[in-house]
Amino acid sequence: MAIAGLSPAIQPRSPQGVFSNEPATDFSDPENQRSMRRALDHVASHLGVEYSLIIGGKRLKTAERIRSINPARPAQVVGIHQKAGAAQVEPAMSTALRAYESWSRSSTEERVSLLLGAAAIIRERKFEFMAWIIYEVGKNWAEADADVGETIDFLEFYAREALRLAAATTPIQFPGERNELLYIPLGVGAVISPWNFPFAIMAGMTAAAIVAGNTVILKPSSDSPTIAARFVEVLEHSGLPDGVVNFCPGSGSSFGNAIVEHPKTRFIAFTGSKAVGLEIHVRAAQAQPGQIWIKRTILEMGGKNSILICSDANLDSAVEGVVFSAFGFSGQKCSACSRAIVEAEIYEVFLERLRERVAALSMGDPAANPDLGPVINQAAVDSILRFIEIGKKEGRLIAGGNAPGTADGGFFLEPTIFSETPPHGVIAQEEIFGPVLALTKVAGFEEGLRVANNTEYGLTGSVYTSDLARMAAARGAFHVGNLYFNRKCTGAIVGAHPFGGFNMSGTDSKAGGPDYLCLYTQAKSVAEKL
Repeated sequence: MAIAGLSPAIQPRSPQGVFSNEPATDFSDPENQRSMRRALDHVASHLGVEYSLIIGGKRLKTAERIRSINPARPAQVVGIHQKAGAAQVEPAMSTALRAYESWSRSSTEERVSLLLGAAAIIRERKFEFMAWIIYEVGKNWAEADADVGETIDFLEFYAREALRLAAATTPIQFPGERNELLYIPLGVGAVISPWNFPFAIMAGMTAAAIVAGNTVILKPSSDSPTIAARFVEVLEHSGLPDGVVNFCPGSGSSFGNAIVEHPKTRFIAFTGSKAVGLEIHVRAAQAQPGQIWIKRTILEMGGKNSILICSDANLDSAVEGVVFSAFGFSGQKCSACSRAIVEAEIYEVFLERLRERVAALSMGDPAANPDLGPVINQAAVDSILRFIEIGKKEGRLIAGGNAPGTADGGFFLEPTIFSETPPHGVIAQEEIFGPVLALTKVAGFEEGLRVANNTEYGLTGSVYTSDLARMAAARGAFHVGNLYFNRKCTGAIVGAHPFGGFNMSGTDSKAGGPDYLCLYTQAKSVAEKL
């Protein structure tokens, strides 16, 4: 399949080829730096545009609007969006149901071609999409690049996974029969996506749903609807039929809840906070009049992640891993390290090296590519500052703790570290979702593992050690969905690190892994007597 207007080198890859991850952009290359600055200038000239709802391919207006702003410069409007409400629930659902009748019967190859075409367009316009992410959610260049790269990876990976599922067979052929195992789509699903990975998670959930033959009502976060709107445009340019993805940014309390509760909604894919995820789970579990199925929830809800540093660790590597895990994108990742658990023997030297490294971090407008940009909005600033005040009572503040003012009024917070944090204290237990790190001293490895497991979450974790016996023990006992050794606990790679957590971190959905598309399908066994 050729996409008109794309350079020959960027045409869709063959789905039969081996999947490979999109390479990271080398920003030490002056040409890549120039390309990034050109993209920032280009996107800056398109900020503030008004976008429509898209339901069944039709552009619609509503009475209320959502204003997406640049968190580094809140006066700068990134996009103006319609606000879907109760009046849009039935039109969106009826449209998605109609589209499902034909889309669910389309060939796997047609759906795969759509994803690969979208991946090719995004690859061609990679710097442009980075720029949108930088302006709308405040990621620096490397974080924005990783977001776009992961988006491409999800599209490419799920396309190939769809082909694999379509070729699935039963484990045996029973004598005298022809046996088949068919993975068929579920129906209409709600995709409720977050702002912190506004491109990759939004596109990944949507792509998995539609390549499996479902149709989608997409409700992106109100903090990042512009990137979602741009993605839907890419799908349209790739040949998406009307009604397969319906773009409906809106209020969670009205439009979102109504879609979750609707008797025709078959599944809900959600990434966000524990509180909202549990509310969705409860609402989805209540059967509505006319509902003929148990709704499926695919939930990723956050974490309180620990890095355990053992006395035999490479301290330079451990410091770098903790800093990047805790303060990358200002700690606004469900996988972020918010607790460093350090053996007493090396605690003081680790603490001093950590403080020195954090003091060297730069902070500013992400368009200028500092280490840290802003947090997402004023509500996040207020919430994080409340946790910092609690931390001052529970531990010892050794770095940061302030919200420095800027001329542009950006939502900035200093990278903040507390030492001597009690393992069961508030800042050691509750998800803060900001640049706050709590350090806890432990007597040894076994105590460190107990502390690492003492939260209600179970998403990511890391252990720095050269001891193979400790690695073996942690493999079995460190209860997280994604465990790493001698590296940071963020930055899961599609295909290599299927992503999803235990306990209150969600339903262990394992995005980017071989099981993920099964969540958007149901298996139908067919036997024919010969």
